[in-house]
Amino acid sequence: MCGVSTIITDKVKMEAQLVQIREQQKEVWNRFSQGWKKWDELTMDFLKPMADAIINHIKPKDTDMVLDVASGTGEPGLTIATMIKGGKVIAVDLAEGMLDVAVENANRRRINNFETITCDVCDLQFPDNSFDAISCRFGFMFFPDMSLAAREMVRVLKPGGRIAVTVWNEPDKNFWATSVLSIVNKNMKVAPPPQGAPGLFRCAKSGLIPDLFKQAGLKNISESEVGGKLNPGNRKTYWNFMTEVVAPVVAALSKADCEMKVKIRSEVFNLIKQKYPDGALTLDSSAFVIYGEK
Repeated sequence: MCGVSTIITDKVKMEAQLVQIREQQKEVWNRFSQGWKKWDELTMDFLKPMADAIINHIKPKDTDMVLDVASGTGEPGLTIATMIKGGKVIAVDLAEGMLDVAVENANRRRINNFETITCDVCDLQFPDNSFDAISCRFGFMFFPDMSLAAREMVRVLKPGGRIAVTVWNEPDKNFWATSVLSIVNKNMKVAPPPQGAPGLFRCAKSGLIPDLFKQAGLKNISESEVGGKLNPGNRKTYWNFMTEVVAPVVAALSKADCEMKVKIRSEVFNLIKQKYPDGALTLDSSAFVIYGEK
């Protein structure tokens, strides 16, 4: 009986931790929503190759019902909606502030077959077998329970349905992020997150998401690499973008005094100048796109 009691207690603690992580993420993404709105054009240009890779894999059909998970400010769901005149995209995200920006983007582009719903990916508010295709760009790294998220997405996918997601590749292939994070970590001695904790590079191990897909019951699974470039134009714009949008950077710098922030900024500028001496600032990125079918 003691063993059973321990298992139940551990399960309750784990569920409480997941709820806490989810609420923290909701608060963070809502707080950053206006920053994402401000930098939406630069961000969407940066992430377009990954969105295109998702679309190329799921091949949206004209009458498809498509679910865009962790939609944020709307992509790739908005682009998919323009491709399925007889279908519809439902975009879900934990943060209503991000979806408010997605709605503004849809209205500005006069996209009428696009709907947003605030909900948790681990508790999708749809019946079984509801969607022909599912897209998810850079969401899995932040899901508190990735296995449960995968199972929920498969549950609402129709038999024969397609799913494609992207996650960041290893840090060495993502200078756009590590150029700042490495300097922040060096100066502030930031402790690495616990193994498996939500974060940018949580899913950077090749095969991790394909294994989750297989365990969730998907078939015809594939994984490939897709590259991109962040084109901020100059170091000042890059610094402002990173310190207003990228959560780990914002969180770390919130604990730094003015002198430390100036020091970190100067060292980041020097690092970028060394890598791009001609001033042509295009920072490398790399991601995995993973596809599966139900």
